[in-house]
This record gives sequence, C-alpha cells and structure tokens, in this order.
Amino acid sequence: MKYTVRITISLKGGMLDPEARAIRHALENLGFATEALSTARVFLITIEAAGKGEAEQRAAEMCERLLANPVIHRYEIEVLK
Repeated sequence: MKYTVRITISLKGGMLDPEARAIRHALENLGFATEALSTARVFLITIEAAGKGEAEQRAAEMCERLLANPVIHRYEIEVLK
C-alpha cells in the first residue's frame, strides 16, 4: 500500500538559525514585529509499505541516514495516508 509521509526537520533548541534571524529582521523592517521565528524543512514522501508502522519506521530511517543530522536536528514524522 502507498503512504504519504510528512517529515519536518528543524534545528534543536540552542542551535543558531541565521536564516531565521535574517527573515525576522526583514519582517521587522516591513513592520511585522515578531517574538520568535525558526525555520524548518518539510518533505512529503510517498512510499510503499505494508502498514502505517512500517511507513513511519522507513521514514525514520531516511531521517537518520540522510535527511537529518542527529547532532543539530530534530525531526517529526506524520503518516498522512
């Protein structure tokens, strides 16, 4: 069965996020005050798996082997279908 998995990868707390800092500064220059801002990458991946559990397990393996650096990133996995 085919499953679509949403993987969100973001920096762990305490890590510097220069992209977010630049965006926040630009928003403030446009008149949009913000208290905090952080960035994240979102991947939508369709995979073949026997069940939701297997789809989630395969997505976690993708994160651990390629998509995320476990030293600086955290990731969230959501099986959509």
